[in-house]
Amino acid sequence: MVMVMEMEAKKVEELTNAKRGSWAISTVLAAVVMSVLILGGRNVGAPAVWTAVASLRQGSNELSFLHARSSSAYAGRLYGGLLADGGFDEESCHSRYQSAMYRRNPGRRPSPYLTSKLRRHEALQRRCGPGTAAYSNALEQLRSGASAASPECKYMVSISYRGVGNRILAAASAFLYALLTDRVLLIDPSNEMDALFCEPFPNTTWLLPPGFPVANYTRFRVDAAESYGNMVKNKVIGSGSEAAGVSAAPLPAFAYVHLNYDATVEDYYFFCDDDQRQLRRIQWLAMRTDSYIVPGLFLVQAFQGVLDLMFPERDAVFHHLGRYLFHPNNHVWGLVTRYYEAYLAAAKQRVGIQVRVFGAVPDSPELLEQIVACTQKHGLLPEVLAEEAEPMALASRARSKAVLVTSLKSWYYEKLKSMYWERATATGEAVDVHQPSHEEYQRSGARSHDHKAWAEIFLLSLTDVLVTSGMSTFGYVAQGLGGVRPWVMYKPTNSSAVPDPPCGRDVSMEPCFHKPPSYDCRRRQWADISEDVPYVQHCDDAIWGLKLVGRNI
Repeated sequence: MVMVMEMEAKKVEELTNAKRGSWAISTVLAAVVMSVLILGGRNVGAPAVWTAVASLRQGSNELSFLHARSSSAYAGRLYGGLLADGGFDEESCHSRYQSAMYRRNPGRRPSPYLTSKLRRHEALQRRCGPGTAAYSNALEQLRSGASAASPECKYMVSISYRGVGNRILAAASAFLYALLTDRVLLIDPSNEMDALFCEPFPNTTWLLPPGFPVANYTRFRVDAAESYGNMVKNKVIGSGSEAAGVSAAPLPAFAYVHLNYDATVEDYYFFCDDDQRQLRRIQWLAMRTDSYIVPGLFLVQAFQGVLDLMFPERDAVFHHLGRYLFHPNNHVWGLVTRYYEAYLAAAKQRVGIQVRVFGAVPDSPELLEQIVACTQKHGLLPEVLAEEAEPMALASRARSKAVLVTSLKSWYYEKLKSMYWERATATGEAVDVHQPSHEEYQRSGARSHDHKAWAEIFLLSLTDVLVTSGMSTFGYVAQGLGGVRPWVMYKPTNSSAVPDPPCGRDVSMEPCFHKPPSYDCRRRQWADISEDVPYVQHCDDAIWGLKLVGRNI
């Protein structure tokens, strides 16, 4: 299979080289078209980069610059080919075509194989998704209770829950599995996913329509009889290792994959090659998780060849999946752009500080001291002078810093804001501290709360440097979308003491898989499976977890 994938990748590369000349011509034409759009002011709400070029004189040098800038902007807004060019109504999702213009960090460029794989998957979603004859036939097969011998289309239903960050990481994980196994991805709509994001696939939907014939599937837990782990444990079906090389036995049309914190050993057979061969024969799968299971998929030998081609930079998996899948809908995008333009756009540098606290935890002077120590020790924020010290001459706005604080509590923001208002900085820099909201308690599932949470995650991803709280999915999503390695504040072992050091630079921008398998499929025993794969290692903020690190193939 790996050889086939390598040959396919070479074909993509040859096609790229053959068309390079024609692409150069089309790029010039695209630049002219974009120039008209820019000068016509049609990209309402886009940042100043869109309008600044309109004031250039029409001399040859200026016009050449205009063409170069607009051509680059046209390519950049699709994230280097990650997003499909066409198939969407731009007015229905402004963020898809405008978000790249708000990013100073363009991020990593996707591999040619990944972009071609995404285009093929989009075609699969259109061919087999809701509203097609193939989907209707698959539902009839599901109602019959038996899996088709050679199903025309296969499906993965993602059941994600908890906070917005958890839901995003779970959906991204399910999508990567769907990519690897040629399954249509369908998102359970009961968790408000349709109220937060635009559709990611052109001319089709990723939302599971009403009337799914498996009763109460969203309420399945670890003891569900339909779970793959329980079906193996109870001998309803043979495990993958038992089924390997044996004539295909009848399989159910549906299996539930339970990958939550309480998953059993049998549930974690999901990450074994033999069991993946078994799962490929089941037409409908539903996966429930609140975690980022992607590092576990890199442990499956059958997937490694394709994953190498899709992600030669292993520390950019969620970076690409997140930018491809998750576009704020127009309401949330309005929250993002209005706040950005009012408080962040003019600053020389934008510093994001994500403070994870829980509702019952009191305001902590130690945590505040940890934030200050981390940001000042590493030069992210300037130190302040003593009250009696003479302030330096006021610096120009070119040296200003805008600090974006996101937290359920307002106390940390208020203390930081007061510190930089009441005392001058040692560098003379102006420091503006802002916090969009402080909801006090997490209310997952409340639409207004989730809108603000998703907007603040996206705003954090637009900052130049990022400080996050360890083990926070909120921070994981922001760092991945932004393409930055954050400074992670370590959780103190003693609540009355500030950790030393207060923070450290994360080894990669990838999220951490908090509850990975610790069962070695090949040895059939408990083991530290990170020892077998050099680009999977334990997380700094959760030493029992696993994460992907940057190591090019």
